Amino acid sequence: MMGHAGMAAAAVRYLRSTGATTAAPAPGTAPRRPLRAVRDGERAPCDPAAFRAALGHFASGVTVITAPAPAEGATGPAGFACQSFASLSLDPPLVTFMVARTSTTWPRIARAGVFCVNVLGAGQGALCRAFAVSGADKFAGVRHTPAPVTGAPRLDAVPAWIDCTVHAVHTGGDHLVVVGRVEALGTDATAAADGPLLFHRGAFGTFREA
Repeated sequence: MMGHAGMAAAAVRYLRSTGATTAAPAPGTAPRRPLRAVRDGERAPCDPAAFRAALGHFASGVTVITAPAPAEGATGPAGFACQSFASLSLDPPLVTFMVARTSTTWPRIARAGVFCVNVLGAGQGALCRAFAVSGADKFAGVRHTPAPVTGAPRLDAVPAWIDCTVHAVHTGGDHLVVVGRVEALGTDATAAADGPLLFHRGAFGTFREA
């Protein structure tokens, strides 16, 4: 039997096939402009530097997304530092993260079809930097064990980890929106004692209760 999500998706596909709009604008508002990339020589709607400066005021947590090595073992595991992670749904349990379409790590995660979200703690800034570089052995000297369901690397001494299978991937401008279905998760009270690692205005910080 088709669930609610499947019924909704089928309805959207049907409406699009008939040329009908799938969302009506609110009364008194102008029709929504189609989303597209800025063409060469065309002025962007906002200055990229101003965009980054404004959005940098939003503090976020920091994670490392990992995936296991391919079955044939030709290369090691994959991983990258990610601050655009969030919970998405409780039933079914879903999480999401965003990754640049130019990422060289994402294709390896996509081929694996699974990933583990490693939530970093306050003292793990150096670990984050190691996974933020390109072209290096990011796992050199990093202790990890396989996550229980997918086998993706679960980094040692992280406050929390979420073991996932890839549920869906959507386009979002110059990024991809990856949705993962949670298969297992866990926390480490000792690692979480000092609080989370935060990223704010281009620098790492920690949480302090007001």
